[in-house]
Amino acid sequence: MSDPIQDLRDLHALVVHPRDRSADELMQQVNRIGCNFDHMWPVPKTLPEKFDLVFVDVTDQSAQQLKSFIGNNAKPPSVVAIIGYENPSVLELIFEIGAHSVLMKPVRAAGVLSSMLMARRFQQEQLRFKKDLTKLREKLDNVQKVNDAKFILMRHRGITEREAYDLIRKQAMAKRTTTTEIAQSIINAESILSNMGDT
Repeated sequence: MSDPIQDLRDLHALVVHPRDRSADELMQQVNRIGCNFDHMWPVPKTLPEKFDLVFVDVTDQSAQQLKSFIGNNAKPPSVVAIIGYENPSVLELIFEIGAHSVLMKPVRAAGVLSSMLMARRFQQEQLRFKKDLTKLREKLDNVQKVNDAKFILMRHRGITEREAYDLIRKQAMAKRTTTTEIAQSIINAESILSNMGDT
């Protein structure tokens, strides 16, 4: 099992915050944790791909600007939003930009490590959920294709659902492919035949 603290030390962090006491405190603590980090201000238009985690002061920033800055990478970073106060508009902004964790200003050393760990964990769970959801959708799509192909065979050949499935499976084995591929071929052939009938 990986050590979450050691994993943080392998990250390249970016602090996007005006240069003040909070920024200095934050950078000192990130340095103590052992991360490589850089500092930028104001919020840049694009985020270099080398950064795995971003601390960003969202005070007086637009959601559109922040989303453009954070979301332009193929591999989005973990995001820790830094806020000076809590009100509905700030909370809405945090949700809209998809922040994974929050730090309050003035930033203190206590809380930086936990915000980083929470951000990384939350993002990893999001990515895992997204991957699982994609697989599930693909599986459901494949099941639907096989069902559609079965009904085409049942209609054209006057056979049962079980016989139609066995036919698809036998073809898949004979051609050394998947039942989904055979099902797609049947659906494509039906579409071509239907179009020929229309013309």
